[in-house]
Amino acid sequence: MNLRDLHYLVAVADLRSFIQAADQCCISQPTLSTQIKKMEESLGVQIFERTNKKVLPTELGQQIIASARRILLEVDTIQQLAGNAQDPLAGNFRLGAFPTLATYIFPGLVPLIKQTLPKLRLILVEEKTDILIAQLKQGQLDAALLALPIPDDTLEIRMLFDDEFLLAVASDNPLAARKTIAQSDLTHQQLLLLDEGHCLRGQALQICKLNHAEEQQDVRATGLETLRQMVRAGTGITFMPKIAIHEPEDGIRYIPFDEPVPKRTIGIVWRKTSARNELLERLTKLMIA
Repeated sequence: MNLRDLHYLVAVADLRSFIQAADQCCISQPTLSTQIKKMEESLGVQIFERTNKKVLPTELGQQIIASARRILLEVDTIQQLAGNAQDPLAGNFRLGAFPTLATYIFPGLVPLIKQTLPKLRLILVEEKTDILIAQLKQGQLDAALLALPIPDDTLEIRMLFDDEFLLAVASDNPLAARKTIAQSDLTHQQLLLLDEGHCLRGQALQICKLNHAEEQQDVRATGLETLRQMVRAGTGITFMPKIAIHEPEDGIRYIPFDEPVPKRTIGIVWRKTSARNELLERLTKLMIA
């Protein structure tokens, strides 16, 4: 068993396909299948259940795969330590953010980082929060921009900024004449929300629950831009984070809330065991500034 075989093992586990894993590892499918089979024979256990339609890890296989991930992560850490000793502010850096933040923060953040840290090569990932956290803990990301709190004591967390919510309504909505709005004014209002899996949906539902507002059940959106167009078309009203607002916009009004203003807190998160702490602290100061 060697590191190459562990990479094969993790690829099959992630993709649940020998064919796709072989493509990812740039080898033939028979070669990959043979290597996995040899590993199973040498260990005397079955790691994967195989059928014509799917590949699933066995219960013991899941434990072996988890160990393989930890080993590969440690190897990656060793390589990073060696590289960082030569230049801690250079090399690849994999940064993730969830969709309702990534679209609006990356365009301004990337030029700033490139100007300040020209030797750093940014690799940007946009995924939902639970996927980002999993990738972060598995070593597939160096850091992620997430909505706080994140209850995980294996992760280092730095607060960056608060992103306030405004109420988005169509220009001809009766609420559009308001200069400000109180959360209590949402009582019995029906709001458009994002689909399942978006952290902004969970935040919005909390606000709705506190103020006896309701979700518009027959319509959900897959992203903020879809929500924006639905509001503009008069389909309903919704919460819009300030970072996503670029006024003026035709056909839509953004009404600020009275105190207490609903908001989400954005932070940068990385593994406590990361070998790139110097770079991460530098990036944190850059983003706060």
